[in-house]
Amino acid sequence: MSFEGFNEEELEKMPDRISASFANRKVFITGGTGFMGKVLVEKLLRKCPDISEVILLVRTKKGKNQKQRLEEIFSGPLFEQVRKLRGGLEPLLKKVSIVAGDCMEKKLAMSEEDQQRIINEVDFIIHAAATIRFDEELKKAVLLNVRGVREVLALAKQCKKLEIFIHISTAYCHLHEKLLEEKAYPPPADPHQIIEAIEWMDDETIATLTPRLLHNFPNSYAFTKALGEALVVETIQNNSVPACILRPSIVIPIWREPIPGWTDNINGPTGLLIGAGKGVIRTMYCKSNSYADFLPVDVFINGIMIAVWHYVVEGDKTINIINFTSSAEVKVTWNEMIEAGREIITNRVPLNGVAWYPGGSMKHSRLLHNICAFFFHWVPAVIVDTLLFCLGYKPVLWRVQQRISKGFEVFEYYTNNQWDFKSDIAQNERRKLNPRERRDYKVDAVGLDITKYFEDCIRAARIYILKEYDDTLPAARRHMRVMWWVDVIFRCVFWGLILYWISGWFNFSSNVTTSPEDLPHVMAA
Repeated sequence: MSFEGFNEEELEKMPDRISASFANRKVFITGGTGFMGKVLVEKLLRKCPDISEVILLVRTKKGKNQKQRLEEIFSGPLFEQVRKLRGGLEPLLKKVSIVAGDCMEKKLAMSEEDQQRIINEVDFIIHAAATIRFDEELKKAVLLNVRGVREVLALAKQCKKLEIFIHISTAYCHLHEKLLEEKAYPPPADPHQIIEAIEWMDDETIATLTPRLLHNFPNSYAFTKALGEALVVETIQNNSVPACILRPSIVIPIWREPIPGWTDNINGPTGLLIGAGKGVIRTMYCKSNSYADFLPVDVFINGIMIAVWHYVVEGDKTINIINFTSSAEVKVTWNEMIEAGREIITNRVPLNGVAWYPGGSMKHSRLLHNICAFFFHWVPAVIVDTLLFCLGYKPVLWRVQQRISKGFEVFEYYTNNQWDFKSDIAQNERRKLNPRERRDYKVDAVGLDITKYFEDCIRAARIYILKEYDDTLPAARRHMRVMWWVDVIFRCVFWGLILYWISGWFNFSSNVTTSPEDLPHVMAA
């Protein structure tokens, strides 16, 4: 196997400066149990064997304590490769330690002992914790995405050995800028005042004021991420913390490693493909020829590690804000994505139990979309749920369509607007990598096969999200063929009835229309 003309032996002789930059260092990570955080921790454990320690801020969740959550994550498929590489689960757990805490709380709800440990020992901090729900209530979004940043920064300012603080922002937090450059922008409000107001206001008052506070922002996510970023910018300008802001675009499933297509959620395009593949999404209000900026999560994790190396080892501390985006190299329209997904699901990787044969289209007219949503989303939901109720099963499709409709409220803003991004810094940084580093920490689109990538995403979602394993594929293909015939028959019957109704209407019209010479007879009658 060769890469850029070098064989494996030649590549292995080249230095891995990215891995070396983490050697004998302790890294404190918030959000390490989230989608992005899991991929980051896996990569650090797999590529940086000499890392001293990974310290994760973890809270209890769903009745599971911090240790149980970590063991469950490390026992999952994402960590299978690194488990084999390191000799099992125990060596991984020895490299990773847990600090009990919560970014929603003041002082991160950490014990004094744990705080002192971080202050005395940590070399790098990567702050990835955030709520990524676009429709999150404002209070929770502010406490996590704004006050949480403030609390982590307050801890970072006390750290005695800190070499870099990485803050994960988003390329979609300054939506008034149609071209986002790699620089700071004024926040939509004073983040300190917003934190103070949210802390003392009751929930009812916050709900009343939310529309005014958001102003031109479409949701609480974009608003609070912009405020959180402003706190880090303020820190950079004050030279109180060696910090760097990374702005990824829409983070999507893994492209290459360790599991192509892996994700642990159905946010973004994955949910869209699943909904369309199950036949429950048949219309969308969307500019089909516009595109969004997507970034595979493993590409961004590589970008984080490269940014640490560039800042700490290369010593370039003038670069503090980096956009990690892909549209300068790859542009995939919404229509291309949906069509590729439809072809894959109908012909190669069908999903189990599809409600209807995948079809439908994107609408440029909101009125037409609403009409189609009524007939193809809501009416079938009522019919199917009524049948389920009569058969003694729990109705589900109406609830599914409610979730889809709520998701569309957020989705439509982004699909009917267009943004572009400058990513000069990220592109310049990757030019400094040697061939081995370019292979192992891939941050370019060379070799990307969009159709293959979407197929990997659907296969992985099928297995890891829907729990539909490969042995069910033959039955899924048979069911898809049946649904194709059902769809064809339904269309024939539907259009036949329409033509019958139209012809009947014309016949009725011709029967009641009288000619001028018949008028005297009609009047006489």
